[in-house]
Amino acid sequence: MARTIATNTYGGLEEVLAFVRPRHHMVLLTRRADGTPQGSPVSGGVDGEGRIVVATYPERAKTRNARLRPEVSVVVLSDEWDGPWVQVDGGCEVLDAVVDGTPSEPALDAFEEYFRSIAGEHPDWAEYRQAMVDQGKSLLRITPTRWGPVATGGFPARLA
Repeated sequence: MARTIATNTYGGLEEVLAFVRPRHHMVLLTRRADGTPQGSPVSGGVDGEGRIVVATYPERAKTRNARLRPEVSVVVLSDEWDGPWVQVDGGCEVLDAVVDGTPSEPALDAFEEYFRSIAGEHPDWAEYRQAMVDQGKSLLRITPTRWGPVATGGFPARLA
Protein backbone atom coordinates (compact mmCIF):
# COMPACT_ATOMS: atom_id res chain seq x y z
CA MET A 1 0.00 0.00 0.00
CA ALA A 2 1.33 3.43 -0.95
CA ARG A 3 2.09 5.76 1.93
CA THR A 4 0.60 9.22 2.10
CA ILE A 5 3.36 11.82 2.13
CA ALA A 6 3.02 14.92 4.31
CA THR A 7 2.91 18.21 2.41
CA ASN A 8 3.47 21.88 3.18
CA THR A 9 2.15 24.46 0.73
CA TYR A 10 3.44 27.96 1.37
CA GLY A 11 1.58 31.04 0.23
CA GLY A 12 0.82 34.62 1.02
CA LEU A 13 -2.03 35.91 3.11
CA GLU A 14 -4.54 35.86 0.24
CA GLU A 15 -3.83 32.19 -0.46
CA VAL A 16 -4.17 31.32 3.22
CA LEU A 17 -7.46 33.23 3.54
CA ALA A 18 -8.78 31.50 0.42
CA PHE A 19 -8.01 28.21 2.19
CA VAL A 20 -9.64 29.36 5.45
CA ARG A 21 -12.87 30.89 4.05
CA PRO A 22 -14.75 27.63 3.34
CA ARG A 23 -13.51 25.98 6.56
CA HIS A 24 -15.25 26.78 9.83
CA HIS A 25 -13.80 24.22 12.30
CA MET A 26 -11.02 25.83 14.26
CA VAL A 27 -9.05 25.58 17.47
CA LEU A 28 -8.39 28.97 19.05
CA LEU A 29 -5.27 29.20 21.20
CA THR A 30 -5.05 31.97 23.77
CA ARG A 31 -2.68 32.41 26.71
CA ARG A 32 -3.67 32.05 30.36
CA ALA A 33 -2.31 34.45 32.98
CA ASP A 34 0.54 32.02 33.71
CA GLY A 35 1.49 31.93 30.01
CA THR A 36 0.29 28.38 29.31
CA PRO A 37 -1.89 27.80 26.24
CA GLN A 38 -5.68 27.60 26.44
CA GLY A 39 -7.22 25.72 23.50
CA SER A 40 -10.87 26.13 22.52
CA PRO A 41 -12.67 24.41 19.64
CA VAL A 42 -14.69 27.10 17.84
CA SER A 43 -16.59 27.85 14.67
CA GLY A 44 -15.22 30.77 12.73
CA GLY A 45 -15.21 32.65 9.47
CA VAL A 46 -13.33 35.37 7.61
CA ASP A 47 -14.74 38.89 7.42
CA GLY A 48 -14.43 41.32 4.51
CA GLU A 49 -11.20 42.75 5.92
CA GLY A 50 -9.51 39.34 6.02
CA ARG A 51 -9.85 38.89 9.79
CA ILE A 52 -10.79 35.57 11.35
CA VAL A 53 -13.98 36.04 13.37
CA VAL A 54 -15.35 33.90 16.20
CA ALA A 55 -18.52 34.45 18.22
CA THR A 56 -18.40 33.68 21.93
CA TYR A 57 -19.41 35.01 25.34
CA PRO A 58 -17.56 37.50 27.57
CA GLU A 59 -17.38 35.01 30.47
CA ARG A 60 -15.45 32.40 28.46
CA ALA A 61 -11.75 31.85 29.16
CA LYS A 62 -10.85 32.52 25.53
CA THR A 63 -12.48 35.94 25.71
CA ARG A 64 -10.90 36.90 29.02
CA ASN A 65 -7.50 35.71 27.80
CA ALA A 66 -7.78 37.59 24.48
CA ARG A 67 -8.68 40.83 26.27
CA LEU A 68 -5.59 40.58 28.47
CA ARG A 69 -3.16 38.96 26.01
CA PRO A 70 -4.40 39.71 22.47
CA GLU A 71 -1.77 37.67 20.59
CA VAL A 72 -3.60 34.47 19.66
CA SER A 73 -3.33 31.56 17.24
CA VAL A 74 -6.02 29.77 15.26
CA VAL A 75 -5.60 26.29 13.83
CA VAL A 76 -8.05 25.97 10.93
CA LEU A 77 -9.07 22.38 10.22
CA SER A 78 -10.72 20.71 7.26
CA ASP A 79 -14.05 18.94 7.69
CA GLU A 80 -12.38 15.59 7.11
CA TRP A 81 -10.03 14.57 9.92
CA ASP A 82 -7.02 13.87 7.69
CA GLY A 83 -7.56 16.95 5.55
CA PRO A 84 -5.26 19.94 5.21
CA TRP A 85 -4.94 22.53 7.96
CA VAL A 86 -3.14 25.81 8.68
CA GLN A 87 -2.14 27.83 11.73
CA VAL A 88 -2.71 31.58 11.65
CA ASP A 89 -1.31 33.89 14.36
CA GLY A 90 -2.44 37.43 14.99
CA GLY A 91 -3.73 40.18 17.19
CA CYS A 92 -7.23 39.80 18.58
CA GLU A 93 -9.74 42.48 19.41
CA VAL A 94 -12.89 41.74 21.38
CA LEU A 95 -16.17 43.39 20.38
CA ASP A 96 -19.13 43.20 22.75
CA ALA A 97 -22.74 43.29 21.56
CA VAL A 98 -23.62 45.35 24.62
CA VAL A 99 -21.38 48.08 26.05
CA ASP A 100 -22.40 49.85 29.26
CA GLY A 101 -25.94 48.51 28.90
CA THR A 102 -26.35 49.80 25.34
CA PRO A 103 -26.33 47.73 22.14
CA SER A 104 -23.15 48.41 20.13
CA GLU A 105 -24.09 49.03 16.50
CA PRO A 106 -20.49 48.49 15.25
CA ALA A 107 -20.34 45.15 17.08
CA LEU A 108 -23.76 44.11 15.78
CA ASP A 109 -22.67 44.97 12.23
CA ALA A 110 -19.60 42.78 12.79
CA PHE A 111 -21.82 39.94 14.06
CA GLU A 112 -23.85 40.14 10.82
CA GLU A 113 -20.64 39.85 8.81
CA TYR A 114 -19.58 36.89 10.96
CA PHE A 115 -22.88 35.11 10.31
CA ARG A 116 -22.68 35.77 6.57
CA SER A 117 -19.13 34.39 6.42
CA ILE A 118 -20.31 31.07 7.83
CA ALA A 119 -23.95 30.64 6.83
CA GLY A 120 -24.95 33.30 4.30
CA GLU A 121 -28.02 35.49 4.71
CA HIS A 122 -30.19 35.33 7.82
CA PRO A 123 -33.97 35.39 7.28
CA ASP A 124 -34.42 38.16 9.88
CA TRP A 125 -31.42 40.36 10.69
CA ALA A 126 -33.28 42.35 13.33
CA GLU A 127 -34.09 39.11 15.16
CA TYR A 128 -30.45 37.95 14.88
CA ARG A 129 -29.09 41.26 16.16
CA GLN A 130 -31.53 41.19 19.09
CA ALA A 131 -30.43 37.65 19.94
CA MET A 132 -26.80 38.83 20.09
CA VAL A 133 -27.86 41.63 22.46
CA ASP A 134 -30.09 39.36 24.58
CA GLN A 135 -27.30 36.79 24.91
CA GLY A 136 -24.67 39.45 25.58
CA LYS A 137 -22.35 37.93 22.96
CA SER A 138 -18.75 38.86 22.19
CA LEU A 139 -16.98 38.65 18.86
CA LEU A 140 -13.28 37.91 18.54
CA ARG A 141 -11.65 39.50 15.47
CA ILE A 142 -8.18 38.23 14.69
CA THR A 143 -5.96 40.16 12.29
CA PRO A 144 -3.44 37.73 10.76
CA THR A 145 0.18 38.74 11.24
CA ARG A 146 1.84 35.37 10.62
CA TRP A 147 0.81 32.03 9.17
CA GLY A 148 2.31 28.68 8.44
CA PRO A 149 1.96 26.57 5.38
CA VAL A 150 -1.22 24.74 4.51
CA ALA A 151 -0.19 21.29 5.69
CA THR A 152 -1.29 17.70 5.39
CA GLY A 153 -0.26 14.84 7.60
CA GLY A 154 1.53 11.73 6.51
CA PHE A 155 4.95 10.20 6.26
CA PRO A 156 8.08 12.20 5.51
CA ALA A 157 9.07 12.05 1.84
CA ARG A 158 12.14 9.95 2.75
CA LEU A 159 9.78 7.08 3.67
CA ALA A 160 7.81 7.09 0.41
